Amino acid sequence: MRLVGPNGEQVGIVRIEDALRLAQESDLDLVEVAPMARPPVAKLMDYGKFKYESAMKDREARKNQAHTIIKEMKLRPKIDQHDYETKKGHVVRFLKAGDKVKITIMFRGREQSRPELGFRLLQKLAEDVSELGFVESSPKQDGRNMVMVLGPTRRKADVMAEQRAERETRKHDADVDHAAVGAEAATTSDVDESAETAESTQT
Repeated sequence: MRLVGPNGEQVGIVRIEDALRLAQESDLDLVEVAPMARPPVAKLMDYGKFKYESAMKDREARKNQAHTIIKEMKLRPKIDQHDYETKKGHVVRFLKAGDKVKITIMFRGREQSRPELGFRLLQKLAEDVSELGFVESSPKQDGRNMVMVLGPTRRKADVMAEQRAERETRKHDADVDHAAVGAEAATTSDVDESAETAESTQT
């Protein structure tokens, strides 16, 4: 087999018995890393440490993985302006967070004969939030509803990275402010002590 040392150095082609002996002498494990190679490749390593580090890397990767969430917002075709602004505010918040938004227009009774009302409303909403999102799925009639999906212009991973950076900055600024307050308190204390000493001397 071809043997690789613990630091990635090439030991060369050796017999299995010799590789096992080297592993024992080094107090390491002999791990086959490329069984399909000719000859097979094995490496001297601390297998327990290797498994632990691999698990930590996988955990870190999962932590940083961004999951896109589809939020849903429901509107009526004859929604008043105040309610529209409120709903639009929610859509803006979702898109800023990097989430997709499924917009559903719900038709009732005679409203079903006026699908153009829902279409115009969806177009207006898409235009109003065009800086933050784009139409990923055009308006489609689905029974009594009309559905459109908006996608965020910024990726979820980018938003999360920015939020982490902001938290770190705020934490750093808070630490600096705390240190400055401590230093100011210490200076004030020194001045007070000097004043007391001077007053005692005059007395």
